[in-house]
Amino acid sequence: QVQLVEAGGGLVQAGGSLRLSCAASGRISSLYALAWFRQAPGKEREFAAAIKRSSGRTRYVDSVEGRFTISRDNASNTVYLQMNSLKPEDTADYYCAADLGTTEDWPYPSSNSNEYDYWGQGTQVTVSS
Repeated sequence: QVQLVEAGGGLVQAGGSLRLSCAASGRISSLYALAWFRQAPGKEREFAAAIKRSSGRTRYVDSVEGRFTISRDNASNTVYLQMNSLKPEDTADYYCAADLGTTEDWPYPSSNSNEYDYWGQGTQVTVSS
């Protein structure tokens, strides 16, 4: 079991910044990758960013590339999402997710939600125009 607790959401004006955090506990040694997904009102959940726990390699959806930065602190088992130049279309519930991996070792973390085994409760981000 892996428990994920997100924090850092809130209300911000367009152009502003927020930093989300996700603290992982439980089967930490089994973690392969951590990711952030988001779900806007009335829309399906979509991938935002992911990071491999071992190498730190990252993957982003095109719409956040250059504005968002995902990072991890393995000592505290925490993953962060620094969000800059926020836009109203970034408004969503943001979910942290953990991938325990398989026997395969891929160079980059997955953007497929089906690959992620555990999910946090989510934190709300609202960007006003």
